[in-house]
Amino acid sequence: MADKEGLIIVFTGDGKGKTTAALGIALRALGRRQRTAIFQFMKGRERSGEQMLDKDTIPLIEVHAFGAGFLREGDDPAPHRKAAEKGWRAVEEELSSGSADIVVLDEISHAVNHGLIPAGQIVRSLSSRRAGLHVVLTGRNMPPDLIDIADTITDMKEVRHAYRSGKGAVLGIDY
Repeated sequence: MADKEGLIIVFTGDGKGKTTAALGIALRALGRRQRTAIFQFMKGRERSGEQMLDKDTIPLIEVHAFGAGFLREGDDPAPHRKAAEKGWRAVEEELSSGSADIVVLDEISHAVNHGLIPAGQIVRSLSSRRAGLHVVLTGRNMPPDLIDIADTITDMKEVRHAYRSGKGAVLGIDY
């Protein structure tokens, strides 16, 4: 039944692993010859490993980065809003008429929490998505409106993180 309806899955919380869990779903789907379209919000200034996937080698997973980096206090929100709006137009096209079996909205919580995309717009678009399409939402502090529509929610809890002991981000592990 869930295959025909499509699931909405949320990975949120303060712990590491939200994007990694979404990428795990994409890898599992790849094994089933299913196509995954990943739309990254707020990421884009520095390329992460998943953005470097070769479409010729792995044609069933595509990554689209729509971000001007993380929006920090005092930053001009205009370039971030422009990037998020461009990304959301691409997402809406995929939701309605694309060929993906799974759509990942990576860091979508940040786009909503910073006022770049209204939560209500996301809820409406997800509610009218094509039948059978699964959607994965990631990010800290997932807005309540997006939590409310989810079928599965995982809250990542940090127990220990290498950053806290002064170790920097690791290529291939963190990005």
